[in-house]
Amino acid sequence: MHRLLPLIALLFLAAALSPFSARADSADVEAAARGVVRVIIIGQDGEEIFPISHGTGFAVGGERIVTNAHVVAEAVEDDRLSIGVVPAQGQQAVYARIVSISQRNDLALLELTEPLGLPPLTIAGNPARSGSVTAVGYPLNVDRAQGLEQSDIFRAQPPVTATGFLSGSRPSREFDTILHTAPIARGNSGGPLVDDCGRVIGVNSFGTESGGSDAEFFFAISTRELLPFLRANDVQPRINSLPCRSLADLEEEEIARAEREAQRESERASREAEALAQQTAEARRLITYEVIEARSNGMALALIFFIAAIVAGGVAVLGHLRADMRMRAIAGAASILALVGMATSWFSRPAFAEIDDCVVEVLRAGSPEDGPTGAITTPETAQTEGASLTCVLDTQRSRVVGAPQEDMDLEWSGDGCINGRTQYGLTGGRWTRVFVPANEAAVSVNRFDPEEGELVMERYLLDLSAMREARSARGEYTAPQCAADDASVRELGSSQAAIMAALPQRPNERLVYRCTEAVETPGAQTGE
Repeated sequence: MHRLLPLIALLFLAAALSPFSARADSADVEAAARGVVRVIIIGQDGEEIFPISHGTGFAVGGERIVTNAHVVAEAVEDDRLSIGVVPAQGQQAVYARIVSISQRNDLALLELTEPLGLPPLTIAGNPARSGSVTAVGYPLNVDRAQGLEQSDIFRAQPPVTATGFLSGSRPSREFDTILHTAPIARGNSGGPLVDDCGRVIGVNSFGTESGGSDAEFFFAISTRELLPFLRANDVQPRINSLPCRSLADLEEEEIARAEREAQRESERASREAEALAQQTAEARRLITYEVIEARSNGMALALIFFIAAIVAGGVAVLGHLRADMRMRAIAGAASILALVGMATSWFSRPAFAEIDDCVVEVLRAGSPEDGPTGAITTPETAQTEGASLTCVLDTQRSRVVGAPQEDMDLEWSGDGCINGRTQYGLTGGRWTRVFVPANEAAVSVNRFDPEEGELVMERYLLDLSAMREARSARGEYTAPQCAADDASVRELGSSQAAIMAALPQRPNERLVYRCTEAVETPGAQTGE
């Protein structure tokens, strides 16, 4: 027994030092908990109903709830019993019917008889093998400690969250399970075991019996069992296979990336300045040689004209002495022309002061092998006047909690319209649109930078109270249609500020898309 204690201590230490440990915001677990429900086995005495037992379940979409088979076993065996589902917030309890039961791996699928609009939990497609985890559910011992009465069980209450660490995976009985240390008790059965991003990595089922100094461990049915079970019952779950990353870490990486880009830009500018200095020096050297040569040629030509003028002048004098008027006239004219040529050659020589102007003209024109100069356009740069774009999710710069679209086609117009139907507002030089859906507990803030070709979508997963406030603020204004005038576009940007000011400091999810010009006609669209 004593030999096990150091091993257990090392196990906890390894989990605590795991790179996946405590890397995400608690808001993600809170958001996932809103899709967790209490599953109650209900008895009836006349018109009075009363709880017989309860467990936990969670939404997987389409009014479907996952729980343990043993949670609903009594209702299967006794058709006089009913199954009730109580959400975590807001709504009243509703009944549910059994869709499927798998005794082999202790899974059951329920369907609500009335819609509750529960947010479906995302399932981790590639669960971590180490790190911190959270068990979410309704443990009976907490209900007893809080002194809850039978009637309280039917009221909406937030589930209890308990944290621990993954301790490995191993087959148990005839199915695959995850071993962890997040405390669960009776009532937790069927609840999700989630990672730090609120994604389901298992369905809590049972725990070990501990005594004395023995450590207590708990078992969750792995997603290797859960996913085939859901698909076999026509449920298409939301799956996310990306690593769980905290937004704080992502922002640190963004700062580091910006610093690297600034450093690369500085180095590039330094290289360009050095190359320009070398080009300038070389151009100055060549032009200086050309100027010196031109000046020398000019002086030599002037000298030749001067000598010719003297010779012609001498001939003219000789013609005068001989009284040869024809000789004197021709020689005199030749002398004058030679003097004009001498003056022209002398004064037309390039001045040394012209070297700087020549250097500037040469650098501005560029050499033929450098190609044409001017603004550089790249496929990665979205056109500000409008373009058909294909946007691809940049997973290195994104924090993904749900199951987002990895690529989408987008039509952008220079006046801030996307896909011909959604007008974005302009505030602070940024194109922004805030989406507040009526049937989903999430607010999305989309920002598009046409010059960088970057679309950023941030999602805030809110509780019912926060969503009511957001919907109320959204009802205070009407978004303009596409092709709105500049004043309407700026007014939309200002109106959305009231919603954005009430949002949490950080979103639960940030999706960064890189947009390039599309080759084909856009298909999938994004908009309100």
